[in-house]
Amino acid sequence: MKIAITGGTGFVGAHLAVKLVHDGYDVALIARGQDQRNAKILKLNHSQFFASDLSSVDDLVGAFVGCGAIVHCAGINREIKTQTYERVHVKGTRNVCEAAKRAGANKIILVSFLRARPNCGSAYHESKWAAEEIVRASGLDYTILKPGVVYGLGDHMLDHLSHALRTFPVFASIGMSEKSMRPLAIEDLVAVIEAAVTDPRLANKTFSVLGPEEITLREAARRVGESIGKKPVTFGMPVALHYVLAWLAERTMKIPITSVDQVRMLSEGMVEALPPCDSLPPNLLPKLNFTIKQIQKGLPMSAVLGCPDGSCSL
Repeated sequence: MKIAITGGTGFVGAHLAVKLVHDGYDVALIARGQDQRNAKILKLNHSQFFASDLSSVDDLVGAFVGCGAIVHCAGINREIKTQTYERVHVKGTRNVCEAAKRAGANKIILVSFLRARPNCGSAYHESKWAAEEIVRASGLDYTILKPGVVYGLGDHMLDHLSHALRTFPVFASIGMSEKSMRPLAIEDLVAVIEAAVTDPRLANKTFSVLGPEEITLREAARRVGESIGKKPVTFGMPVALHYVLAWLAERTMKIPITSVDQVRMLSEGMVEALPPCDSLPPNLLPKLNFTIKQIQKGLPMSAVLGCPDGSCSL
């Protein structure tokens, strides 16, 4: 079977493509072509690359022809110029569903977000929810997966934490009373996505996908610090101040160490879906804990914050 992956050169999409090809699938990688975290993905055997920003249904139809399923991973975690939540998450998803139907691909798997929901005051959360609703109403056989914090090589979590801990001797957790999260290994997530392609138990349902261990961000930072030989001094900092720093980071750094929407996500906690959704079958539940061994597998090369991270990008 051939499977199309939107966001195919991104963090989740690239890991998924490698796993699918290893397991005997052909893949069509759809992306703008600007993500270079894993440039080798463009040379992956049994794959084709299609440059698309999801704005053209006709282009997507061409990419989806011959595919038995579409995995829709494309998304952004901050708005930059024309790449808005409305354009990428909402209009992009609508175009993906229309193209899938035209191309005869009857199965779509949407990677959403654990806390995506309507009327919550966050454009990110609301646009992800809108994408879910488009998929549910599409008439396609669908599976919606709602992960929280996903980590692994090429991610944002380990990348940003390790760079920050190598740069600063202190770490400020979000809020004076910290919320928890359940870190999800990328290996566990792609295994669930692959199962959703063919497992009838996952058809036409929405599932939360969470790691097996519940920890605080402060504990996550401690473990990442241990993995790179750092022992940061940790303390709680008011959420409002984190919002100010994130706002500044988005406007002064090419690769912001944090964003306003990431602060919102972490300040809410990420241990349960909102609104509630289905639980995965027991044999598909993630099993990998946030251990030092797992962390080290996903760490980027040693670096501290600076240029290009700290240079103006607007």
